[in-house]
Amino acid sequence: MFESFLQGSPVEIAIAVLFPASVLFFAYLIRGVAGFGSALIAVPLLALTLPLTIVVPLVVFLDYVGSTGQGIKNRESIRWSEILPLLPFSIIGVTVSLFVMESVRPEMLSVALGGFVILFAAYQLLPMKLGQARRIIAIPSGLLGGFVGTLFGTGGPFYVIYLNLRKLDKDAFRATFASIFLLDGALRLIGYALKGFYTLEMLAYLAMAVPVAGLGLFFGGRIHTALGRDTFVRLISVLLLGSGTALLMKA
Repeated sequence: MFESFLQGSPVEIAIAVLFPASVLFFAYLIRGVAGFGSALIAVPLLALTLPLTIVVPLVVFLDYVGSTGQGIKNRESIRWSEILPLLPFSIIGVTVSLFVMESVRPEMLSVALGGFVILFAAYQLLPMKLGQARRIIAIPSGLLGGFVGTLFGTGGPFYVIYLNLRKLDKDAFRATFASIFLLDGALRLIGYALKGFYTLEMLAYLAMAVPVAGLGLFFGGRIHTALGRDTFVRLISVLLLGSGTALLMKA
């Protein structure tokens, strides 16, 4: 794919470079401002021009590096009692998803991603009030978080719902979610590496993507806005509706 990309006309090469670069910069600019949303924005938009088997490992790597660089604040607030029940089921979800990525046709994956993005955007725009749930909810949360996170790079919503259902306070929620992401992300990266997704071609994409995402995070972290988190969620949800619809139309 990389060779055919280089053989295009100068205009085609410019478009092929500018679109993913713009998507990555915007996605990580938003993450720098709001602290979330990079994968939800980047994956469906990049999937319009690149295979998911390239897009997802690329974005997961960028998200992991960004999260590691930002570190975990309030480590003493991490609730390991909420994390440990998730991990076995996250591992199962990651493992199953790796086989699905290799065996399912790319068009089917695009349709599934488009449908998931639209459903999640609708959930965000029409939030439901959640009560408190017992810890057994860790089973579906871990399975879906690992499965969807590995397949589409966007498993975070299931962990967010899980922690919301467990009624953690703000500091414990942030520290625990960051820890889940680092553990879950490490599982996914190891799985991608074992399955051979990080080829020389992927390393070339990463070499181009890391500086762009880094610039987005840098500038996003220095933007001060009056928009609250809820407003950001709604704006991102509207963008997701558009990108999910575009994916379904393309597929």
